[in-house]
Amino acid sequence: MTVSERAHELAVAAAQAAADKKAQDIVIIDVGDQLAITDAFLLAAAPNERQVLAIVDAIEERLLELPEKAKPVRREGERGGRWVLLDYVDIVIHVQHTEEREFYALDRLWKDCPQIPFVDRDLADSAAGTAAAE
Repeated sequence: MTVSERAHELAVAAAQAAADKKAQDIVIIDVGDQLAITDAFLLAAAPNERQVLAIVDAIEERLLELPEKAKPVRREGERGGRWVLLDYVDIVIHVQHTEEREFYALDRLWKDCPQIPFVDRDLADSAAGTAAAE
């Protein structure tokens, strides 16, 4: 894995922020060996433009709350709300409408790159609670 500690911290925090806003198909891809411009891509999807924008806002807020605050150096696609790109240098975040996610299939484009594990803490907590109840 080639992602820096900082990129990993940003990616996991952003992924959790997206999950908290009910993002779908959250994937973190280690692209560091393939690209010199960033260490990781975070991909997330939502079924409508309003939710795409809510996820983007939640990600930006969460990364500003980190001990070492992070602000995007570039933000693109906000006007349409179908595909918003946030560039944090260490990571690049793509929040896409479900239709764009399926059509452009960035997952398949980068399928040779390793994925960084991410488990939504709410799912982990509910799984732990279910296991404890049994």
